[in-house]
Amino acid sequence: MASNGTAPSCGLESTVFKVTLSMVLAVLILVTVAGNVVVCLAVGLNRRLRSLTNCFIVSLAVTDLLLGLLVLPFSAIYQLSCRWTFGRVFCDVYTSLDVMLCTASILNLFMISLDRYCAVTDPLRYPVMVTPARVAISLVFIWVISITLSFLSIHLGWNSGSEASKGNDTTRRCHVQVNEVYGLVDGLVTFYLPLLVMCVTYYRIFKIAREQARRINHMSSCRAATIREHKATVALAVVLGAFIICWFPYFTVFVYRGLKGDDAVNEVFEAVVLWLGYANSALNPILYAALNRDFRTAYQQLFCCRPGHRGSHEASLRSLRLNNSQLSRSHSRGPRWQEEKPLKLQVWSGTEVTAPQGATDREFGK
Repeated sequence: MASNGTAPSCGLESTVFKVTLSMVLAVLILVTVAGNVVVCLAVGLNRRLRSLTNCFIVSLAVTDLLLGLLVLPFSAIYQLSCRWTFGRVFCDVYTSLDVMLCTASILNLFMISLDRYCAVTDPLRYPVMVTPARVAISLVFIWVISITLSFLSIHLGWNSGSEASKGNDTTRRCHVQVNEVYGLVDGLVTFYLPLLVMCVTYYRIFKIAREQARRINHMSSCRAATIREHKATVALAVVLGAFIICWFPYFTVFVYRGLKGDDAVNEVFEAVVLWLGYANSALNPILYAALNRDFRTAYQQLFCCRPGHRGSHEASLRSLRLNNSQLSRSHSRGPRWQEEKPLKLQVWSGTEVTAPQGATDREFGK
């Protein structure tokens, strides 16, 4: 949410510091845009990533991408020049986009936490509860609420009691004004309440997951599927933790401004917590790569001319030749050797499980 800068001075008198800050902001913007483009491409090109959960992740990536394209460049120019030169009308559009995209990020993370809760606590009913239609409705809900809370509140003046306090061409400021009511309502509705629900949800996820792991610890196939599911949940919880660290300081300052006045917070400190929040949009793609094996594989395929597909194809051919060779030897050795050879089965989670041939025959009534 844009709230930084003043005219004519903002603590950037040093040329060296200004050049260094320019490079840091440019790198942050480039990482934000490139990283979230890669997330969208990875999900679009990798079938393993095309799941209902990743629909919300793509929505989050699109939100961060739009932030990097439509908001961050103007925020950087404003921060470095210490004045707004794009006019009052575009100032309203710019601040509205900023608020909208921040709200959309929160709601996307909220939906992701609910999706993980359903997947871990009730996996049998998960396909019934989480359907493509409901996911689509949830995504529409996210963006409708985000647009309503941002554009309506700013353009109708709900955030400020006077027209003169808005951004204007005489002061060269583009500053989100915050009155007491708007600061409390916006802070609670768009950050603190969703954050509380997400924290409670993840706590219950970890509690139930730990109990389930103890009950099924003796079943190797279920344990493998559960470990994979819990690793994904931990990864998403880390994404949530990064979001809290990045945005909690800003929203605390935001509410404090509403209670004490717009000039109650040091402008340099306010700019620092604002860009700390922006940094969250650059962190999410990195966190996916570090904590999710499927995303790491997809990234490698994108950056290395898709070697995974060639390697997978070659491995499949080698496996086929090896299986044919083993089959030929098994015929020559007789049926006794075949009965002792285990058979690999594919389960719904994509994990290979080895089972004896006799057990497989009983499973399918042979």
